[in-house]
Amino acid sequence: MEFKDLISFIKKEDERLRNRYGNYPDEEKRILARTVKLAEEFGELCDEVLAYNSMQRKDKLDNIVEGNLAEEFADVIITSLLLANAMNVDIEKALEKKMEKIDKRYEK
Repeated sequence: MEFKDLISFIKKEDERLRNRYGNYPDEEKRILARTVKLAEEFGELCDEVLAYNSMQRKDKLDNIVEGNLAEEFADVIITSLLLANAMNVDIEKALEKKMEKIDKRYEK
């Protein structure tokens, strides 16, 4: 998969979500809903990280499903991109700029 394929998927998923759940009265509510959804997905990722390190209760560890960790990482990435899209962030440019900034830290 290339990054452009991911961005194309995000645009398609945004349209599907709008069709399924309807349009919010305003974009502020859509952005808020996506932000809350991101927090939910991050919480699920945190649960999987704890389980990966065997730091969950035994009953939770007994119910771990193989592959959930990777799926939760994907959920966080997709939800983050949906939020960025709702806020008109050019995520490709933002990532390029951030990577350059990080690279410069190591040039000294």
